[in-house]
Amino acid sequence: MTFVIELDMNVTLDQLEDAARQRTPVELSAPVRSRVRASREVLEKFVQDERVIYGVNTSMGGFVDHLVPVSQARQLQENLINAVATNVGAYLDDTTARTIMLSRIVSLARGNSAITPANLDKLVAVLNAGIVPCIPEKGSLGTSGDLGPLAAIALVCAGQWKARYNGQIMPGRHALSEAGVEPMELSYKDGLALINGTSGMVGLGTMVLQAARRLVDRYLQVSALSVEGLAGMTKPFDPRVHGVKPHRGQRQVASRLWEGLADSHLAVNELDTEQTLAEEMGTVAKAGSLAIEDAYSIRCTPQILGPVVDVLDRIGATLQDELNSSNDNPIVLPEEAEVFHNGHFHGQYVAMAMDHLNMALATVTNLANRRVDRFLDKSNSNGLPAFLCREDPGLRLGLMGGQFMTASITAETRTLTVPMSVQSLTSTADFQDIVSFGFVAARRAREVLTNAAYVVAFELLCACQAVDIRGADKLSSFTRPLYERTRAIVPFFDRDETITDYVEKLAADLIAGESADAAVAAH
Repeated sequence: MTFVIELDMNVTLDQLEDAARQRTPVELSAPVRSRVRASREVLEKFVQDERVIYGVNTSMGGFVDHLVPVSQARQLQENLINAVATNVGAYLDDTTARTIMLSRIVSLARGNSAITPANLDKLVAVLNAGIVPCIPEKGSLGTSGDLGPLAAIALVCAGQWKARYNGQIMPGRHALSEAGVEPMELSYKDGLALINGTSGMVGLGTMVLQAARRLVDRYLQVSALSVEGLAGMTKPFDPRVHGVKPHRGQRQVASRLWEGLADSHLAVNELDTEQTLAEEMGTVAKAGSLAIEDAYSIRCTPQILGPVVDVLDRIGATLQDELNSSNDNPIVLPEEAEVFHNGHFHGQYVAMAMDHLNMALATVTNLANRRVDRFLDKSNSNGLPAFLCREDPGLRLGLMGGQFMTASITAETRTLTVPMSVQSLTSTADFQDIVSFGFVAARRAREVLTNAAYVVAFELLCACQAVDIRGADKLSSFTRPLYERTRAIVPFFDRDETITDYVEKLAADLIAGESADAAVAAH
């Protein structure tokens, strides 16, 4: 099936990710082509009228005050994409690179960038051919757009730089030749239109956000399993009490836990605890056999994960708005027959969104780390053996070592939540004097996501060990599919063995797997 981009179409993040992952062929509708052509025609008239326009008959960046005749347009545009292609480091994976390319296509298809229609077609052809430009991941300021990452794409389209094609890295011109795609011939504004936008951070940010959504969705199921494993109480999740606090995410999390644990025989009915304590009540103060409330890492789950759910929705809205925007400079509006010098390439929206994503994922990591501690500390686990080591404690160490990893990763993750969006440094002779670092923030969020998945994976491993000790036959219908899915990867530990491979597999499954609701429905 072809992914047809329509005029005024609001491309969703799900569509963007699916098209990039599935390598769906992309096509521009006739109205899109008509508007792209109209924008270019307006610019061509301005050139004939000898209007002075940035990136058309002027130089760029720190040379903004230099005039360049349009007779030298091709050389200027090729010089531009070569000069800014200064990123370094490892290359982005193929799916992320395709997501970035498609993000740029979506933006240019708005028909406000005055790119030569033939060159937009070439960009689509390169994507559809399966040519993946090698995009080094470090070095973008995220302000005159993601110049370095997008220049790597533009260079390949022009027959330069390097690309992956049919599983091999080769010169861009060879990849184009083997795919039967003619290289772009850049005219005025073309190189600038290809690179002067936020599509790099949008593409990378979308991939991270989508995976984070899957992790958080599954974490609601993990949370229910941990409530069962720790013999936690369910009444704090009763929707009636959450009705007095109107945060949407909090109510959603509470409802999922309340409904999911309804048929559990491991989670505790608070009224039973209350009755036990009432029977122990005497005439003097003394310790009861049970506590009337669970620790915050259990009881406050809706109040902790609710803000995470809400902020992921807001981040998604920001990325989707940015994806469906014309985010370059200058903008040429055909209906106004006018050119607008502007700052739409600035990535502050995305940078701040990615910083918030980091904080949300760090919150998940903190919560998972605290629950791990409760599982392993016999004084806090409501009757579980120390370090979940039922057989031969002392001779065996149980899951003690896993906490070393989760504590280390949690501490490291906290250092990664220092916001990038406030780290502005001036550059380009003070022309780019305040920058967003949105691409860096997205790249950092990718690392924080990986860390969060590791810590959640170990919590899940602990929860399954705990419910086996208590009796897995008492699990709720909501958590049993996750338990069985996990047990297909990780065994019950009645002997000490290396858990690294198990944690790696669980973490990958948490990020890439189906949603919790789909997992339940499948069983």
